[in-house]
Amino acid sequence: MSDPVTTPEPAEQQKIDTSVPHSARIWNYWLGGKDNYPVDEQAGDAYTEVFPGIVTIARSSRAFLRRNIAYLVSEAGIRQFLDVGTGLPTAQNTHEVAQGLAPEARIVYVDNDPMVLAHARALLYSTEEGATAYIDANVTDPDRILEVAAKTLDFGRPTALILSNILGHVADYDQARSIVTRLMEALPSGSYLSINDGSRGIDPVFEQAQDAYNNSGAVPYNLRSIDEITAFFDGLELVEPGVV
Repeated sequence: MSDPVTTPEPAEQQKIDTSVPHSARIWNYWLGGKDNYPVDEQAGDAYTEVFPGIVTIARSSRAFLRRNIAYLVSEAGIRQFLDVGTGLPTAQNTHEVAQGLAPEARIVYVDNDPMVLAHARALLYSTEEGATAYIDANVTDPDRILEVAAKTLDFGRPTALILSNILGHVADYDQARSIVTRLMEALPSGSYLSINDGSRGIDPVFEQAQDAYNNSGAVPYNLRSIDEITAFFDGLELVEPGVV
């Protein structure tokens, strides 16, 4: 197993703030993990009191990621992955699924949370044939992401861009679309875009719980309509069943 590549700045000097809830740690709590603090458990419990279904959504989201990566490797032939907003490592992460099917797969994770960085160093290892790297960067800085990712990925080859539960952290919708466009423009024909995001207009209780969470002191997550999420894929051919 080879060691992961990390870029330590700028979050290297940041301290983990345990006084306010953090989405990655709350997600970890809902998934049954232990990488969270009392403030995260309290926020997670407050959410589930309003909308208990969030735990099922969290677990379904991880299951979707596993199915998605398996499809991209086995059926689409993808061997390179740029996973932006990876969050805290759990069982069956992107590189584990991809390299389990294709040991030569190359994966770059992107996040800017210091706790995620610490876990990345300990847990994100690669096969000898492939590569796994971690970039300390914000989703709002696509140019830095692409610059550093190019040290591990060959952007002349088809690549899958994975955006799981991250775009809602970009409050401005036009900015979120420009980020997706910038990242996809750097990838060649035959590449794929996968987005997993929360949406409005489906369950008012879910929206109520999310609004309460956004007012809790945590970094807000903005729900968007199905039409807005679908627009992220403008110019791309959708794989069945499309945006659901």
